[in-house]
Amino acid sequence: MLQQAGLTVLMRNYRCRAGEIDIVACDFELLVIAEVRLRSRAEFGGAAASITAAKRARIVRATRYLQRCRPALSHLPVRFDVLLLHAAGGPIEWIRSAFFT
Repeated sequence: MLQQAGLTVLMRNYRCRAGEIDIVACDFELLVIAEVRLRSRAEFGGAAASITAAKRARIVRATRYLQRCRPALSHLPVRFDVLLLHAAGGPIEWIRSAFFT
């Protein structure tokens, strides 16, 4: 989906001691950090509700760590996106700029 939209996927499932990033991509001169969430049932608010403030903070920490470790990425502005799957194999909802730091 991201590649079809013209983004270049750099990494998937990046893990570091600061946390985990599901997808790291570039959109021209913009670093895109994408969190993928799947919730098959909406009883507890669905996929979007599962991205808590604590989860966002871990994603931001992992992104800062990534930028420190990879100087080529350190100067790029960052956009945080969310890819929501409401059922396995179902349509994907792409929320650009889902949250800010």
